[in-house]
Amino acid sequence: MKNKIKVAVIGASGYSGEQLVALLVNHPHVELTTVTSRQYAGRNLSDVFPSLHYRGDLCFTEPDIDAISKNAEAVFLALPHGVASDFACPLVEKGLKIFDLSADFRLRSADTYQEFYQHDHPAPALLQKAVYGSPEIYRKEIKSSSLIACPGCYPTSILLPTIPLLEKGWIDPERITADSLSGVSGAGRKAELDYLFVECNESLRAYGVPKHRHLSEIEQELSLAQKRAFPEIAKPVVISFTPHLMPVSRGILTTLYFEMSPTFKDLFLSDKANASLGITNLYQEKYGNEPFVSFLGDTRLPDTKNVVRTNFIEISFKLDWRMNRILAFSAIDNIVKGASGQAVQAFNISYQLPETTGLI
Repeated sequence: MKNKIKVAVIGASGYSGEQLVALLVNHPHVELTTVTSRQYAGRNLSDVFPSLHYRGDLCFTEPDIDAISKNAEAVFLALPHGVASDFACPLVEKGLKIFDLSADFRLRSADTYQEFYQHDHPAPALLQKAVYGSPEIYRKEIKSSSLIACPGCYPTSILLPTIPLLEKGWIDPERITADSLSGVSGAGRKAELDYLFVECNESLRAYGVPKHRHLSEIEQELSLAQKRAFPEIAKPVVISFTPHLMPVSRGILTTLYFEMSPTFKDLFLSDKANASLGITNLYQEKYGNEPFVSFLGDTRLPDTKNVVRTNFIEISFKLDWRMNRILAFSAIDNIVKGASGQAVQAFNISYQLPETTGLI
């Protein structure tokens, strides 16, 4: 590629925005032309983020749609939900490609958005235009879309281990339970009592129970996966999900509990020795060629220390015949594979670049 792609990051002062900038300033096919932050407008990148060791003259600016559209071809939105659409709508109209890290365009239903986010959707007409930006699920659709809704961190850790088993019909779709533990950075860069060091250190706690916002996209995507595999099943997938805060900076560890379906037990109950091989083959068929999925089989369990600051997801499983359950496990970095890294991966797909560009 002779000419670099001109890219803007709107809302670059949060954790995801900082990670995006770190990835993009080192991306060989990107010219980072604009980074916006009302808080840091006028200040050089190296002053605000000294860890980037940035040696250029790029400074933070106020977000201006006309200026951004003149200086960029692709725009990453690292903004809160409800705010991202204010920029996505006019920039899509101007012909730019949008990679939105907020929740504004992840859902296909404005009613579901209102239910989970407690306000009307700001741009319902664009919901059907957006593509859910999970590379492992929607690679083909990402290539042809101008509005990519990058998945949330918890959904990424839950969807990728679950979808292969759900599509195969080997788990009961009505009895799925997910427990996830997330680092404190998942709450964003903000000063709130619950996330101060002395409130989080040496402590674990659940939160967002029983209806965390990410449930909306998790259940949407599981329902769509089931519908693709079994069109005759009309009932949506509903799961039990409990997120927890753990006293580390980054990372998500998810444990999933699946009830074995009658189909699975018919296949393997009398041949338990081959059940693990069957699941192993299923995951390898689904993810064997995926550059950022590290499948561990049933011999080793995921560990957040192996994936922090990378775009990888580790996945493994165990069979619990005593409880007639399949257990699945995953580990990701909530800011990279759970946000900025996955967005850059989708960007690479969109521009027909090798998916690992700028990420390894």
